[in-house]
Amino acid sequence: MSVHIRFLGGAGTVTGSKYLVEHDGHSVLVDCGLFQGYKQLRLRNRDPLPVLPNHIGAVILTHAHLDHSGYLPLLANEGFHGKVWATPATRDLAQILLPDSGHIQEEDAAFANRKGFSKHAPALPLYTEDDARRSLKLIRTARMQQVFEPVPGWKARFYGAGHILGAASLLLEVGGRRILFSGDLGRPDDAIMLAPESPPAADVVVCESTYGDRDHPEEDVLAELGPALQRVAARGGTAVVPAFAVGRAQALLHAIAQLKAAGSLPSGLPVYLDSPMAIHSTELFAQHLGEHRLNAAQCRDLATVATMTRTPDESKAIALQHGPKVIISASGMATGGRVLHHLAKYLGDHRNMVLLTGYQAPGTRGASLAHGATQLRMHGKDIPVRAEIVQLASASAHADAGQLLAWLRAMPGAPRRVFVVHGDPEASDRLRYRIENELRWQALVPEHGSTWAA
Repeated sequence: MSVHIRFLGGAGTVTGSKYLVEHDGHSVLVDCGLFQGYKQLRLRNRDPLPVLPNHIGAVILTHAHLDHSGYLPLLANEGFHGKVWATPATRDLAQILLPDSGHIQEEDAAFANRKGFSKHAPALPLYTEDDARRSLKLIRTARMQQVFEPVPGWKARFYGAGHILGAASLLLEVGGRRILFSGDLGRPDDAIMLAPESPPAADVVVCESTYGDRDHPEEDVLAELGPALQRVAARGGTAVVPAFAVGRAQALLHAIAQLKAAGSLPSGLPVYLDSPMAIHSTELFAQHLGEHRLNAAQCRDLATVATMTRTPDESKAIALQHGPKVIISASGMATGGRVLHHLAKYLGDHRNMVLLTGYQAPGTRGASLAHGATQLRMHGKDIPVRAEIVQLASASAHADAGQLLAWLRAMPGAPRRVFVVHGDPEASDRLRYRIENELRWQALVPEHGSTWAA
């Protein structure tokens, strides 16, 4: 019998990754992500999957970012009770990210109900913090390179992907086919994460394309971040830095520690890490030495270079700190969380700055700021944008187009086909074109909801 892949997310868009592999009456869902960005994408989170959750044999997570793991509590609520496979670090991060996601959704729904700006009465979260904690009980772990059976007769193995702690590519062997999922690939020259491992041989590759249409600049993050923070500090302003709680926040803390140590930033410049999720994620680096480039002393620097604001009251008290300061807060594309309150307070003053630190999915507030929006809608109000907006081109944790092609080229042999996923349409199609013309491999960009034989 043939093996099929159904593209239930991450096709034609950079969010919501879900790939259902089916063979001989069994199925495995690779990644279980939330859709983010445009409202029409986010509405998909409310739609039932075109497969009954209790018919899915297992879920395998390539990493813990919510666009790859955040749908799991919903899937469990809807009847999935199988095993969820992940690396140990992905499990540890999911224990932070998923409950936090549920908590933020509850907070946002409660705020919308109090202020009366939701179109739904009442506004309801996709899932709660308790829902998320229950779903975590389904997770089982496998180390990198360890063979495991997600369902009887199927073999799977993780390979290091860089990107964030625990991130992996996945080789799935089923029905005589070897299917390789890239997951989100990191950069070989990342300051914190190890380079992605060389890919194994495979018949079919499902490859991400977040930066499939561009290469990263040669300038490093220190050369971009230092002058920007010097500028805002000199005029007594506040830099608000929306940052992914996992990966990006830690990279920024590491860079700021280096800039302060070199004297490029005043040692007394106040820095706040205002995200409980980012704080807990930062603490994990010391627990996973050897899985990243930082040593124990550098992990301690991550924890001391900023004031960690854990409670809502501590977060609110940041506004009482006068003079220049840096606030790093989630979420990275300003889609929710505490960073919205900081943006609402600081966007309207020209002395301040918003530092965007990586990919901003279309339809997010971060993308609006990157494209020159003069006002930003938050909590039912339009906030004028007068602060300086800076987008760091060098801060991405994703491989660029050239690095994606180099990873594919390192395969021991040519696959029969490459499916190009997890990218905006232009980025995905551009990478497809380069795969076909430079590698001479068959490649295509699948449509959302489509099914293809592997």
